[in-house]
Order: sequence, then C-alpha cells, then structure tokens
Amino acid sequence: MTRPTGRLRPDAVLVQAVIAGALSFAHLHDLAAAAGQSGWKAWAYPISVDLLLVAAWRRLRAHRSRLAWCWFLIALVASLGANVATAGFLDLAHPPAWLRFGIAGWPALAFLGGTLLTHTPTPAEDRTPASSAPSVAASAPTAEPDPEPVPVAVDDAPALPAAEPVEPLDAPAVPVPAALVAHARKVADDHHTRTGTRIDPDTLRARLGVPAPLANAIAAQLT
Repeated sequence: MTRPTGRLRPDAVLVQAVIAGALSFAHLHDLAAAAGQSGWKAWAYPISVDLLLVAAWRRLRAHRSRLAWCWFLIALVASLGANVATAGFLDLAHPPAWLRFGIAGWPALAFLGGTLLTHTPTPAEDRTPASSAPSVAASAPTAEPDPEPVPVAVDDAPALPAAEPVEPLDAPAVPVPAALVAHARKVADDHHTRTGTRIDPDTLRARLGVPAPLANAIAAQLT
C-alpha cells in the first residue's frame, strides 16, 4: 500500500527554522517596545529587519556584490543585536539613548537598503544564463550531400541545333563636340612633339579622361 504523496511530513530543519524565527521576531518586538515604539509599530520592526535580511540574501545568490554583503550584515547585526540585548545585557526598563536613536532611525535605513537592493541593476552577464544561449551546432542546418551525376550515353544525347551565325551590328556613331576635338588635337600634337610618334587611342583616352568609344571617335577624326 503506497503512502499519499500530498501529505506533509515533519522536517526537523523546518521546525527549527520556525522556532528560531519566532524567537528572533519576539526579541525584536520587545526591543522596539522598550525603546518607545508601541502598538503596531513594535510589530513592524521585526518584519522590516527580516525582510531586509531576506532581500539581501536573495541578491547575494544572484550576484555577490559588496552592496548585497553590506546590507546583509546590517540586517544580521540588527537581528543578533536584538537577541543579545533582550538577554539581560541592557536595562529595557530604562533603555539608553543610543538604542532609542537606533530604533527611531531604522525605518529610514531599512527603506534605503531595500530600495538599493531592488533597483540597483545587475550586470548583463549575470542576468543572462549560459544555458539560454542557442547552440551553434544545434541550429546550423545539416548540409545534404549533392546528388551523384547520372551518366548519359553519347548516342542517347539529343542533338542540339546548330547555332546560326550572328552578323555583327554596326556600332552607332559617337557624337564628338568640336571643342573636344580641338583640345584633343593639341594633346596629340604635344605627344608627337615629345615622343616623335602619333598618339594611340588608349593614350588619348587616358590624357582626356573620356570613355573608350569616345576616344576612338576622336582618334578617327585626328587622322
């Protein structure tokens, strides 16, 4: 016969945690009440200390920064201090001035710590888990092998029609401005004077900076 899975079983660690938390909660309440905080305000102090302790611990688990360690130690000292103070080390009937000052200033200190722990950004490398990065090997598509060519017999290959010869088309005449021809003539004369040879179309195209068809048309007019 199987035991039901939904039944709660007593855990020694859980029972010990409940007892320790209740005692610490009561000590913080007694210390706040002795410092002049009565009614619901005395019960709010242990809640504030415990919440700050939990918030700092959760921040430490996410990112071990100096800020998280600082507020974790502050909340831990506040909790341990209340436990020790209520053990007879202080006269709670006549609490000292520094105790009343610390109890009165704790709400502002706890609010500052909770705000910094909640709204301080976490580094990007800590926010993004390593397991969320897509695997390059898994996402890369698998290359399929190319199909092998099928041999075709020469006798079975279809005969292609013979290509008809294409007669070359006459290139359209390129219009050449008269001023450009005159300038090209000066360039050709200068080239002939320096080298003793006639200028060729490629050299003329490089000297004038014009396209090859236009250079050929100019060279044809210089002859």
